[in-house]
Amino acid sequence: MNQSTSNADFLVAALYRFAGFSRFSELREPLAAFCEEKGIKGTLLLAHEGINGTVAGADAAIHALVDWLNAVPELSGIEVKYSRAELMPFYRMKVRLKKEIVTMGVEDIDPSKDVGTYVEARDWNALLADPDTVVIDTRNDYEVAIGTFKNALNPDTETFREFPDWAKARKEDFEGKKLAMFCTGGIRCEKATAFMHRLGLKEVYHLKGGILKYLEDVPQEESLWQGECFVFDERVSLKHGLETGEATLCRACRHPLMPEEKLSALFVEGISCPHCHDERSEEDRRRFAERQKQVELAEKAGKAHIGS
Repeated sequence: MNQSTSNADFLVAALYRFAGFSRFSELREPLAAFCEEKGIKGTLLLAHEGINGTVAGADAAIHALVDWLNAVPELSGIEVKYSRAELMPFYRMKVRLKKEIVTMGVEDIDPSKDVGTYVEARDWNALLADPDTVVIDTRNDYEVAIGTFKNALNPDTETFREFPDWAKARKEDFEGKKLAMFCTGGIRCEKATAFMHRLGLKEVYHLKGGILKYLEDVPQEESLWQGECFVFDERVSLKHGLETGEATLCRACRHPLMPEEKLSALFVEGISCPHCHDERSEEDRRRFAERQKQVELAEKAGKAHIGS
């Protein structure tokens, strides 16, 4: 596992592991206690199918956590992508028990037993150059909005639960094609390839380590990636070399915004943006304005406001 060599203060680890894990609930308390002791913040999800999440902390603390998780027999060999953050990108630590570690809502999908063919980041461009390849972005619409691979299909989903219906409706179009599927860190596309196998589609591939691994390993001059990669923490997006990107969040609707979108007359910090302005009432905007006022007062006092 490679690690960024930036001098930023916090090490961020996006990790997951699909595995049969019937005793997952037993891990919640000791895992939460370990993270609390080490000053780690972020979110980890535990389910019968494994673990998923992103956390940040001091280098030694994050490496100790990965070692701790790898010592759990069911989770040994956990997939980890490292990046850096100048500021702590999470407000608190949460360890949650879930039905699925990435929610698709389809019974009996088991990526630990049936999954597509992994493609290393360095081999991804060659797969995409094949005219028989259909490139599929398995992420949601707000993520795709700020960046994706050239010529990738966008399922226009608001949640991953919508992906199975989208795929089933296009099964005939996909037959006889190579399906190249990708997501942020590898977990959603891994589960999506298992579902494609369920549909009877055979030539299914997915980007090992996801977009994050591609942006880390593939030089920008050779890259087929366009834009920035949305991440679920306060950095908002990453670009080549896993450097923090230019995207920010609309604090009213949580949609990522590129700098040019903040020039819109519909953008008001903490209150509205081009994506949500027409969907909000004046009452909503008054409420958001009061929240933004509290955020700004907290910043002036040198405190972090949880609503920010």
